Amino acid sequence: MENSEKIAVEVAYALPDSQVIIPVKVNSDMTIEEIIKHSGILDSYPEIDLGTNKVGVFGKLSKLSSTLREGDRIEIYRPLIADPKEVRRQRAAEGKKMKKGGGSIEDPAADQV
Repeated sequence: MENSEKIAVEVAYALPDSQVIIPVKVNSDMTIEEIIKHSGILDSYPEIDLGTNKVGVFGKLSKLSSTLREGDRIEIYRPLIADPKEVRRQRAAEGKKMKKGGGSIEDPAADQV
């Protein structure tokens, strides 16, 4: 038996300088992928590729085949420019090179107070 109850949800996509939120009324049995396509956001933002862009509901990663509840917001995430783990690793490595143990071995005056 097909569930044709309508629910109100939002489709959100953020760019570095703006964001778009599209409210839509859809059948409650539609998947995230179907809702995104139905919203028309793919026509306005052709750079969105559902094969590579991750999606989530209120900040929690979700599958395109998931269904939603009334009031949910689908978020389409842009690919990361830099891997946060790699950036952290680089910062930590630079920090170790710059100072070890809080004092400089080369500058004995730094240890005198």
